[in-house]
Amino acid sequence: MKKRLTLSLLIFVFVILLDQVTKYLARTYIHPFAGLELLPVLNLVNVRNEGAAFGMFKSLGNSFFIVISIAAIIFMAWIIIKGREDHRIFSLLAGGAAGNLIDRVTLGYVVDFIDVTAYGHHWPAFNVADSALSAGIVFMAYSILRSNK
Repeated sequence: MKKRLTLSLLIFVFVILLDQVTKYLARTYIHPFAGLELLPVLNLVNVRNEGAAFGMFKSLGNSFFIVISIAAIIFMAWIIIKGREDHRIFSLLAGGAAGNLIDRVTLGYVVDFIDVTAYGHHWPAFNVADSALSAGIVFMAYSILRSNK
């Protein structure tokens, strides 16, 4: 159990550190109304996201998202400690939630900086925490589908 909890904590901390360092770099070196093209399909931008999930539900307010994030992190920590599910998935989810929570508490919004455009389609800007949340959800869905066979 100790090894599982140590790995969970390492994943959680790694996601938060990578998220916060990359957001700091985006805030510091990318002007809010300018972007940096890395590839024809990938730009770095500096976007203030006051909503959730790619800017949706902005009208609910920052306080709402702070409370939801704290509750989600506590719930995921409980699941990790109970040890009934794959702790790595919940560590990714908790780390992603915590990364965006830090922004909400310290800045009042979430910094998004990864901008993808392909074949005339534009995906809303996102960040490392969002990527960890999305990966966790995909791994969870795969785990559920695999266990149902």
